[in-house]
Amino acid sequence: MARRPAPDARTFDVVIIGSGAAGLTAALNLAGRFNVAVLAKGDVAAGSTAWAQGGIAAVLEAGDTFESHIEDTMVAGAGLNHRATVEFVVEHASAAIDRLAALGVPFNPGETISERWHLTREGGHSHRRIVHVDDATGWAVQQALQKAATAHPNITLVPGMVAIDLITAAHVEGERFAPRGCHGVYAFDTTTKQVQRFIGKAVVLATGGASRVYQYSTNPDGSTGDGIAMAWRAGCRVSNMEFNQFHPTCLFHPTVKNFLITEACRGEGGHLKLPSGERFMHRYDERLELAPRDVVARAIDAEMKRLGLDHVLLDIAHLGADFVRQHFPTIHARLLELGIDCTIQPIPVVPAAHYSCGGVMVDLAGRTDLTGLWAAGEVTQSGLHGANRLASNSILECLVFGQAVADDIAAGWDATALPAIRPWDESRVTDSDEEIVVAHNWDELRRFMWDYVGIVRTDKRLERAAHRVKLLRKEVADYYGNFRVTPDLIELRNLVTVADLIVRSARARRESRGLHYTTDYPGLLPAAVDTILDPVAARG
Repeated sequence: MARRPAPDARTFDVVIIGSGAAGLTAALNLAGRFNVAVLAKGDVAAGSTAWAQGGIAAVLEAGDTFESHIEDTMVAGAGLNHRATVEFVVEHASAAIDRLAALGVPFNPGETISERWHLTREGGHSHRRIVHVDDATGWAVQQALQKAATAHPNITLVPGMVAIDLITAAHVEGERFAPRGCHGVYAFDTTTKQVQRFIGKAVVLATGGASRVYQYSTNPDGSTGDGIAMAWRAGCRVSNMEFNQFHPTCLFHPTVKNFLITEACRGEGGHLKLPSGERFMHRYDERLELAPRDVVARAIDAEMKRLGLDHVLLDIAHLGADFVRQHFPTIHARLLELGIDCTIQPIPVVPAAHYSCGGVMVDLAGRTDLTGLWAAGEVTQSGLHGANRLASNSILECLVFGQAVADDIAAGWDATALPAIRPWDESRVTDSDEEIVVAHNWDELRRFMWDYVGIVRTDKRLERAAHRVKLLRKEVADYYGNFRVTPDLIELRNLVTVADLIVRSARARRESRGLHYTTDYPGLLPAAVDTILDPVAARG
């Protein structure tokens, strides 16, 4: 096949990779001064933000305090959180929600004149502080942000762009020793099937997490750790990759594999039960169903293994049919489509990979180790979540850090000229005639990560996972070096990198803390210390 001509580079002031809450928040706060491109892997609304059901945590009612929200976050995070980050996010939460309300997010109103919004409670929270839009908060937030971004003349939304690698000093035309920094991204255009260069003075990673590294996940298909893998290859440190949150209650169904049953179902009084009708959380935690997610997920996993079950039950029928239909309309309607009436029968549920608490290391301004590169949201390890994310702190982090990134970029703007960037080089590769290899490797990776690096871990399981990751890394690297990129190959390459980072981090932690539970080290070490991986040291 003849080599295709390289498309012209597209240049902007700021290039944002990811079109969820973090990316769009940053874009809207930069567009007053700068031309901004927002790249989406698929449809602009296809990321994790739109899938979030529960809500956004903030101190919004009398009797609640910043200190209480901070303490709840620290307790859920098993003390590994950075207190300065937790304070920063909690103290900026109500302002972030005010901005969303101003954009038209229709938060559920309060039930009395004195209450501006209806607040619910979720596991790990000591107060009602979750503002929400029924049980589809993420969708409402995504729609409001996207509508505002679409209408702004300085924001260009670019769907169908699968990011491959960050553009760094190694890609600067004609300079052997260009200053270390980030200048944009190479991305595969799913329409033209060509690789494009998006070049900018500032680049923001807002690509979300990596839960699709596991066989069972509540996340959309695009959650393949792209930003984490690209930043690692570009020389950024990553941290706490061993802390993978498994949501306790994903619908167990033969055909629907990733429908989340929101935490608010337990927050409003739902009961976890065995098929016999017996409740079991009292055997694991005095907070019962309101215990943090890691505790509840391990409890369900233990009961399933003890009794040989393929699922447990979440019962909300006792809350009353009117209450269920009013508070959980999306869940009620979807379950009815599947033949389950949750107003009169319990919901079959299992744990599933849900959230990545580790990621690219950033400071309070969202700066990474690479000049010109910022990051916000689930792609990062900001210090907010520690060893386990508190419910409804996820969109909140996106909103607060999206704003912080925009503020920092604007404050330190450098108007010097952009360097010339080399086009993507595919002169030494061919079209693949072995696409089935990608699919097989993808399946193998997700299966052994679920089996060996899941809710409960052992040294032996992690050793087996490390061996398999090593073999897959070599196989994928050989394949990548010989064939033209495709979206599936790009994602597989990133998933293998992320799996390696998770396994290495898990093997380094010799304790059980938060989401990382190992039977070989069931105790807690006296000091809470981050697991930091440095790509420079890793390359020797």
